[in-house]
Amino acid sequence: MKARFRYRFYRTSQQQQSLAQLFGCVRVVWNDALALCKQSDKKPSSADLQKIVITQAKNTEERAWLGDVSCVPLQQSVADVDVAFKNFFNSCKGKRKGRKVGYPKFKRRTSSQSARFRIGGFSFKGDGVYLAKIGIVNPIWSRELPSTSSSVTVIKDCANRYFLSFVVEVESVQSEAKNPSVGIDLGIKTFAVMSNGEKAESPGYKKLDRKVRKLQRKLTRQPKESKRRNVTRIKIAKLHNRIGDTRKDFLHKLSTKIVNENQVIIVEDLNLSGMVKNRKLSRAISQQGWYEFRTLCEAKAEKFDRQFKVISRWEPTSQVCSDCGFKWGKIDLSIRSVLCLSCGTHQDRDENAARNIEKVGMGNRHDSKRALRDCKTTPVAEPCEASRITAHERPVSILIGTRTPAPN
Repeated sequence: MKARFRYRFYRTSQQQQSLAQLFGCVRVVWNDALALCKQSDKKPSSADLQKIVITQAKNTEERAWLGDVSCVPLQQSVADVDVAFKNFFNSCKGKRKGRKVGYPKFKRRTSSQSARFRIGGFSFKGDGVYLAKIGIVNPIWSRELPSTSSSVTVIKDCANRYFLSFVVEVESVQSEAKNPSVGIDLGIKTFAVMSNGEKAESPGYKKLDRKVRKLQRKLTRQPKESKRRNVTRIKIAKLHNRIGDTRKDFLHKLSTKIVNENQVIIVEDLNLSGMVKNRKLSRAISQQGWYEFRTLCEAKAEKFDRQFKVISRWEPTSQVCSDCGFKWGKIDLSIRSVLCLSCGTHQDRDENAARNIEKVGMGNRHDSKRALRDCKTTPVAEPCEASRITAHERPVSILIGTRTPAPN
């Protein structure tokens, strides 16, 4: 399997100018190739695009400066346009798995920049990496590369940080798991609740998010193309990077721990595109990174020879008692605990859902028809059942189920 390794490096003033020129040329070649594809009735091939936007463009006065940088990243930029269109067409036809891919867009100067070098455009020189017409850059080797890489991507993010990204082949790791399986229920207040009772609290993003909102309001009042607006934009990008780095560190540590300890990892397929339409919860849901967590677990499960399963989003994991299978129906999000009168068990909403996710993923379902044959759920308890209500500060946090005889 393939894995990506990214290392940060600090450029010199000369390298900063050379990289800025390289990023500009790569961006212009991408935009020229994309504009040419939009104007043509039939999409030109990758070879024709390279001939027009690179070879012929270098002979003109407007694009003569394309010859000042290495031709390898320029050719890769044109190849990326071809791959972007292929992914878009395959996504429209349903041949590509995952989320739908949109139509390729033009690149902007204020967005993150990247340039990819393949073999012939870069080489390893001791502890540094030589880039054609850039020089030797010295990344911070936080860990060794498991194998040699056939390409390297130079990345500059919106906060003016520079990285080298390598894609290499890694071998799967064989290790024994402590637990046979685990079900994971994802949430907002508690990021993940496992079926074994463990909980993982997500880091707090409120303080950084408050600063981002304040700077964004300031950004809207500043005139475009002004120096102060650019300074504010960089500040906002740095805050976003802090939030993203904190979230990524938390997700990596949690996913590694879960995959190391469990042989089968089971999660629920969430309708994120529909959930973020809730105006009150959209920002909190977007900051959690549920889809990123699922992707990390799936990739690490393949690396450590684990089994990763995703159950259907239509499974009533929050409506069924995990002990007896009694179905009490839909409950409001404000209700965090349930008292099942079928078996008399007090269930935590999230832990109960996590156990149901594990049972559904492992194929151990309750007999719902038998459990529902003579049972009925009501939002309040009958007077005769008052003695079975446990004392709580918030009565709304309890859902009571009562049993009534089925009609003849």
